[in-house]
Amino acid sequence: MSYIIEKSLISDLLDIQEDLKNIQKNLQSLLPDDSLLFDARLILDELICNGIRHGNKEERERLVNLLIEVSEKHLKIEIKDEGEGFKYERDNYDPTALTLGGRGLKIVDGLSDEFYVQDNRVISIKYL
Repeated sequence: MSYIIEKSLISDLLDIQEDLKNIQKNLQSLLPDDSLLFDARLILDELICNGIRHGNKEERERLVNLLIEVSEKHLKIEIKDEGEGFKYERDNYDPTALTLGGRGLKIVDGLSDEFYVQDNRVISIKYL
């Protein structure tokens, strides 16, 4: 059996805080341990912020669509924004560069067992 959370969020980080708290409460009841919950919250926060800031350029009327699936075997977090999309090159990230961008996705990539970027859609999968 799996549990699915679907939500469309406006591109305003302050106005979605209550939605994020509710999603995190749901995840807390579904995930088996605190370590996994911590990773899930970090992945979720990074991907939503990335979608709002970089994808939707913080244009409030643009939506970030969220799909979370929790099954006995995995946690899948999928985020899709209304931006143009981009090509993620995991091997080209330089952690010593102080430029804006890339750090959050690299963190999510490291926390994920599987990680995919397809245009304006990002998928993180963690095995349970």
